[in-house]
Amino acid sequence: MPSIAEIRRRLAAHRPAMLPVAGRRQAAVAMVLRDAGPAPEVLFIERASHPGDPWSGHMAFPGGRVDPGDPDPRAAAERETLEEVGLALAHAEPLGRLDDMSGHHAAGADSLLISAFVYRTPGAGVLVPNHEVREAFWFPLASLLEPARFVERSVARGESFRFPGILVGEPDRHVVWGLTYRFLETFFQIVGRPLPDRWSERRAG
Repeated sequence: MPSIAEIRRRLAAHRPAMLPVAGRRQAAVAMVLRDAGPAPEVLFIERASHPGDPWSGHMAFPGGRVDPGDPDPRAAAERETLEEVGLALAHAEPLGRLDDMSGHHAAGADSLLISAFVYRTPGAGVLVPNHEVREAFWFPLASLLEPARFVERSVARGESFRFPGILVGEPDRHVVWGLTYRFLETFFQIVGRPLPDRWSERRAG
């Protein structure tokens, strides 16, 4: 796994694909890395379960909608991280930005543009999840590349479909998939450790 220094260098050289806003709503997330011995760890949250929330219970990076008072998406990612887990990023080291992603709220009627910003924080810090977060924890970045953790996530969308995922805890709860998985794909591609191509979205048998 690349060191923080190598991650810093590669992200500095990356030119993120930034999608046009074009009237769409915006959201932003923070991929936060912390120093943990020879290799960094990454922060994940498990979102709390709320009826009607399409991301209810998902594994994710901290983040949320860009509010009118946010000067830019990066500020939104920092504000949401502070609100959701009590981690202040104002003095963390910004390492770079990943490619923008498009997402859909509910049945696709509400299109979102999601931006992701990568940070390094040197200290352990105490995570204090708010009501939007069921659990927050650090996970070894290198372990995300272990083939034994590569699983599939079945999702009901009228029919049942399977998507690639990464197991980071309990099998029925802590599977990273969807947008967060796609951001991880981009990150690992940038740092020279690409995830295997597992995108064969298909109906579950």
